[in-house]
Amino acid sequence: MNKPETPSEEKKSLNFIEQIIEEDLKNGKNQKRVHTRFPPEPNGYLHIGHAKSICLNFGLARQYNGKCNLRFDDTNPEKEETEYVESIKADIRWLGFEWDGEEMYASDYFDQLYEWAVKLIKEGKAYVDDQTPEEISKQRGTTKEPGKESPFRERSVEENLDLFEQMKNGAFESGSKVLRAKIDMASPNMLLRDPIMYRILNREHHRTGNKWHIYPMYDYAHGESDYIEGITHSLCTLEFEVHRPLYNWFLDQLAEGEYRPQQIEFARFNLGYTVMSKRKLLELVNEGYVAGWDDPRMPTITGIRRRGYPPAAIRRFSEIIGIAKRDNLQDVALLEHTVRESLNKTAPRVMAVLNPVKLVLTNYPEDKVEHVEIENNPEDEDAGTREMPFCRELYIERDDFMEDAPRKFFRMTPGKEVRLKAGYIVKCTEAIKDSEGNLTEIHATYDPDSKSGSGTEASMRKVKGTLHWVSAQHALDAEVRQYDRLFTVEEPTADKEKDYKEYINPESLEILKGCKVEPSLANAKPEDRFQFQRKGYFVADRFDHKPDKMVFNRTVPLRDTWAKVKKK
Repeated sequence: MNKPETPSEEKKSLNFIEQIIEEDLKNGKNQKRVHTRFPPEPNGYLHIGHAKSICLNFGLARQYNGKCNLRFDDTNPEKEETEYVESIKADIRWLGFEWDGEEMYASDYFDQLYEWAVKLIKEGKAYVDDQTPEEISKQRGTTKEPGKESPFRERSVEENLDLFEQMKNGAFESGSKVLRAKIDMASPNMLLRDPIMYRILNREHHRTGNKWHIYPMYDYAHGESDYIEGITHSLCTLEFEVHRPLYNWFLDQLAEGEYRPQQIEFARFNLGYTVMSKRKLLELVNEGYVAGWDDPRMPTITGIRRRGYPPAAIRRFSEIIGIAKRDNLQDVALLEHTVRESLNKTAPRVMAVLNPVKLVLTNYPEDKVEHVEIENNPEDEDAGTREMPFCRELYIERDDFMEDAPRKFFRMTPGKEVRLKAGYIVKCTEAIKDSEGNLTEIHATYDPDSKSGSGTEASMRKVKGTLHWVSAQHALDAEVRQYDRLFTVEEPTADKEKDYKEYINPESLEILKGCKVEPSLANAKPEDRFQFQRKGYFVADRFDHKPDKMVFNRTVPLRDTWAKVKKK
């Protein structure tokens, strides 16, 4: 199994799942094995909540020298597609994990699950019910009232076996019959009131084709799949806590020997300024609020990957938020902090001017081109330096100039000096405007003795402002997509009286054309990450970036709100 780097090796207390595992190992349970699984349903793209589960299951297997299976819960052919299977595998590998052996599927066990269902029928513990879903739901009762037994509950074993076989062979219409476990219609846990084990779905399955006309329900298939695979610790989110007695009931009827997989629940988390419901994410895609599942504003793993989040940051974020017993809302600023923390150490610093205006150094020789030396990453002593061309005409940010500047404006303004990063000290002499008063060009003079690093007295002169720039002669054109939070409020679904889509942020995407970037970015490849100095962290778009049409996505701005929160 691949072992992604551990973000932090400091000693930490065990979470409650680790405590359970430690106790099991101490007592020799399951031959002192740790075997987990990640069991997604291939009915959509994974999001950052699933990333936490991936890090947990694969991480525990790595921590205890165990194994982790990837098993697709493909029991509903109405919603599942091979496209989702492939995307899930890609997401797991991108996060830095590899499952043991080949991927597995619940559909691998359809024959065994069917045989076990026949066994329950023969033992009088399952029956075929002809009622509609609505009738079955009404008869289940309430939390205060017991359910009513189905009129088909006492069918003979022979009749149930015959009907179940006909269901399997496609003799009945979809939804016309179900197989139910015979447990207790008066149980205080409503999930034990004769739960449905199989339903009829006359649909082609993405792996088994048209072999099956009945498909097992999650509560029946899940525990038995765990048992078949030898899973020791079956980690589920908190909503499955009430399902645990049913998980155990099926195992008690069908498992042989002492071994049983153990279901353990942990809290899911929600992330601020987004939604995590697959249904709502699908609405955003289908209704055109985003460009697709991989839109960088989406919380999907493919979306955050395209936005430029490094996998190490996602693993670190999962480690920081930890494992809880209550659902919680996580501050998106914490996620962004871990992204900055990771990129600060790894992303090369480059110069990009997003809203350019030309700066002409009127006393600089017209035909002269020199090179200045710039550090690639001051946080990485092995990153080295690069040379960047400098000449008479440059581009600077339009926002870095102000004609009538306030006292504390330490950028370019007439009559004041600023330093061009790694270059010279310059003084603005004139602002050139068109007939409508729009700024078209800035003129300045440079001090030829002030070049950074030259060791001259002038080079060590202090000025308050330092601006980034690119050579107009050598600059490359690029499109920059500035992404922001998708919603304007932290919890868009909190107000049940409003449609969450009313809180869509209309400024969540700003597309900037005609940006100018330094010539070294000609070698940028899709998914290469950079810090655009003074602007933020950016990534070459995974799909749209080409050598002749460069596209960069803003990952996060430089400002770290979470770091300020921690200091309070």
